[in-house]
Amino acid sequence: MPDKEFYLNCKDHLVSGEEFRLVMRSDFEILQTLPVPKDLSIYYDSENYISHTDSKKSFTDKIYRGVKRYMLAEKLKWISQVSSGKKILDIGAGTGDFLIAARNKNFKISGIEPNAGARKLALEKGIKLQPDLSFFKGNSFNVISMWHVLEHIPDLDFQLNELYRLLEPNGIVVIAVPNFKSFDAKYYKENWAAYDVPRHLWHFSQNGISELFMKYNFRKLQTKPLFFDSFYVSLLSEKNKNGNASLIKAFNIGLKSNIKARNTSEYSSLVYFFQKC
Repeated sequence: MPDKEFYLNCKDHLVSGEEFRLVMRSDFEILQTLPVPKDLSIYYDSENYISHTDSKKSFTDKIYRGVKRYMLAEKLKWISQVSSGKKILDIGAGTGDFLIAARNKNFKISGIEPNAGARKLALEKGIKLQPDLSFFKGNSFNVISMWHVLEHIPDLDFQLNELYRLLEPNGIVVIAVPNFKSFDAKYYKENWAAYDVPRHLWHFSQNGISELFMKYNFRKLQTKPLFFDSFYVSLLSEKNKNGNASLIKAFNIGLKSNIKARNTSEYSSLVYFFQKC
């Protein structure tokens, strides 16, 4: 593992209250969370971890769900612009909502979700998810999507090799991740909710993720901003920072982040489209 340079200390605001440090790798502009817990599963054991539930209890949940419904259609539109293929694998499929939307658009769907509770909720919707990549053969898919998943993967080398194995020639991988060089990340610093330690093991810049995928024989086709993420992340960050989620303050910071990113391209979260070479 390359040498590491200290970047920031962050606290787990969701489950444990423990502190972790972020360090910069020397080979790519990518931050790593250290130490890596021996059992990461216990850090997901919260009813507030929204991607593993279908919770609609809080105001934040309702905002998340409303934006999610709109973005499902946008994501599928983006994919159709870069690929005519209809065989899609969603890694980290959660409770299956993206795959339901894809199936409704005539995609042949497959999905992976390690969390048993989320798989159960997906199955109740008619979506059978597998627990890991070993269930699928090579050159099986036109498109592989990972919506805010890559940052959770312990072994990036294994994951990128598997993406290459599973994609057919010229296949597309779609990666959505937070951007630690965004304005909202710099504003909230250690309270930025998208650091989400230790569940997020990696934190990417645009240069860092592009160079990483290039190493594994992928070329970047395009990048899309996730405009809504700056507002949602800022809302959670306000709670981390002040103990309460100030909607007005979060909206202002999220809006400022998006406005600044129009010139810098450093949006709170970005979607990358890479093609297998």
